[in-house]
Amino acid sequence: MWLPTSRLHEGTDAFISLIAIIRDPWRNTRSKQLFARGYTLTPYSEARKKGDNLLVLTTEAAMYEKHSETVTLHRDCLAVAVPQGVEMNLPKGTVGSLVQALGGSFTVYVRGKMFRIAGEDADALGKKSLPAMPELPPGASDEDLKQLVWDQMKTCFDPEIPVNIVDLGLIYDCRIEKQEDDAHEVFIEMTLTVPSCGMGDVLAQDVKRRVELIPSVTTAHVKLVFDPPWTRERMSDLARLETGLD
Repeated sequence: MWLPTSRLHEGTDAFISLIAIIRDPWRNTRSKQLFARGYTLTPYSEARKKGDNLLVLTTEAAMYEKHSETVTLHRDCLAVAVPQGVEMNLPKGTVGSLVQALGGSFTVYVRGKMFRIAGEDADALGKKSLPAMPELPPGASDEDLKQLVWDQMKTCFDPEIPVNIVDLGLIYDCRIEKQEDDAHEVFIEMTLTVPSCGMGDVLAQDVKRRVELIPSVTTAHVKLVFDPPWTRERMSDLARLETGLD
């Protein structure tokens, strides 16, 4: 179960890295690994009403920075505030902590706030840009194209969770329609872990852009839907292991 970060750290300096409620955390293998890395368990009043064994796994900013990379922006850079989804400019010389670099985008923690920086601006962080363009093999079948579409969606990550959106179970439907001259249109329906997340349009545009990089895909249509609501049962076994919900 994922909870909005604003409800957990509003008015505090705590940075929530894994926003998961874990039942009986002391017997959870992944939790023990996180404890050894300096993570802490912090009781959450609303969660505790549901049972004494329900605790929220959080990380204090200082502890998280111990496991992250300090970066200084080499130039002014556009970034998106997480989870609000508001775009703003981070000036040259800004110092922060790089806490996630997955799928070609970057999550940076600056002065108590989290920001997502797109792969196109990797140079501002002194990093390499986006991965190589996706390729279809000669004589690719419809199944090859379908697999590449799903592979591209797996390169999209929630900036707060180190798991790709496919393994998180955010993709509800993916349909490919063949057009003239072997061109294709892709229709995708996806959701969010919480409907109130301000990053919805950002993630949808990321999916659209990456799928449209595929040769023969002329347009990708990405629609956000919330019926049925997302539940953690949609997560893959890999995602459950990564987030400690195994």
